Amino acid sequence: MGTTRRALLTAGGAVVAGAAGLFGRRVWLDREPTALPAVDKSGRLLWQNWSGTEHAYPANRVAPASADEAAHLLRTAAGPVRTVGAGHSFTGLVPTDTTLVSLDRMSGLSGHDPATHQASIAAGTRLYDLGPALAAIGQDMPNLPDINKQSLAGATQTGTHGTGAGFKAVHGGIIAFDLATPRGEVLECSATSNPEVFAAARVGLGAFGIITRFTMQNHPLTRVKKVTSVRHRDALMDGWDELATRHRNVEFYVIPFSHQGLLITHDATTEPVRPRGPDADTDGLMKLKSARDLLEFASPLRFRMLDSVLAETPDQIAVDEGWKLLSNERPVRFREMEYHLPRENQIAALREVVEAIERHRSDVFIPIEVRSIAADDAWLSTFYGRESGSIAVHAYYKDDYAFFYALIEPILRRHGGRPHWGKLNSLKHDDFAGLYPRWKDALAVREHLDPEGKMLNPYLAKVFRRG
Repeated sequence: MGTTRRALLTAGGAVVAGAAGLFGRRVWLDREPTALPAVDKSGRLLWQNWSGTEHAYPANRVAPASADEAAHLLRTAAGPVRTVGAGHSFTGLVPTDTTLVSLDRMSGLSGHDPATHQASIAAGTRLYDLGPALAAIGQDMPNLPDINKQSLAGATQTGTHGTGAGFKAVHGGIIAFDLATPRGEVLECSATSNPEVFAAARVGLGAFGIITRFTMQNHPLTRVKKVTSVRHRDALMDGWDELATRHRNVEFYVIPFSHQGLLITHDATTEPVRPRGPDADTDGLMKLKSARDLLEFASPLRFRMLDSVLAETPDQIAVDEGWKLLSNERPVRFREMEYHLPRENQIAALREVVEAIERHRSDVFIPIEVRSIAADDAWLSTFYGRESGSIAVHAYYKDDYAFFYALIEPILRRHGGRPHWGKLNSLKHDDFAGLYPRWKDALAVREHLDPEGKMLNPYLAKVFRRG
């Protein structure tokens, strides 16, 4: 949810503030999930992802400081060996009972070219550190994901993306990387050096080895104007193609059980800086939750209440360097399913998703996110070979999310969607094989680099190996 959702959600929630004590049923449903033991019976420390969907008690935790150390580790360590960044993926990419690798000791910029706006960046660098580091050398990433807590390696390995019809996902800026392999080698990979590994492992789920360094193609540092405005959701859906063409970065959110949506645009500008101000998303989102709690079984009243408040919300504007505006704080935990569809199918699928939620899932209150992403040529990229439109559905971390699989996923699959590698889905090897034209080629590269399957935990074994 962007900056403009703040004023909107805060105003909308004022109507129902203080109502939480009235909801006996919700008091019970709102209890905190049972915490997992911090240490298991063998004295191993808990690892858990941000959303609480995955956990493990790894026997060994290591943090190499160089590519050579990572290569030695992979050659000698017991598998499964899994690499972790910020733990923002919802799927089972990370869990291992054996060896968990952190890249936190490999962080920062190691060089740059001011003429080409390229930079060499350690793989463990967090995106929130990368923004100011690039700004200091006059560079910027023109497209960033909604959350900037991820490491660069984690973001690129899962195909994490922002929005903008002319912009690729984060991995689209990679022009070279260094890969430590399970055989103990360090490969320099680019379009001309180990090109098949470059094509296969650029989005590789950490299953090809450990990427330790990237060379990224960035853009000149740019000031952008961010405008968040409330629009009728039908107008947003009907005008999406025109909006995606007119603005540099654009997305919108459908607010369930209202006729309104939020349009968020970013465009280059020379206007004076207008800082975005304090983040009020958490308070606003919790007030949307309060509206749900109060009116969950009175949908017509919920529509009228939200519509009346949202329709009067003024635009919110911020002007600053792009890295300060494109990503947002997300302290409220949630679970998420996101699929990337052919752009021509996106809005039809969205209409079905909204209708299904409002007919069957009155408990949903987190807005549905809609974005646009350019095609690329990474073999396992969810955007491989086609311009894509994303649809992301969320559930509060205390709420049931089984409806993702029974209600939402069939719609998104029927419209040709590919699931985000880091977001919840039910697909396995044969499903993915039918979605990716270069699937067999990518798997052949992976098996050559890791014939023993040292990089495969149980989840990834179901992805990359049949049966």
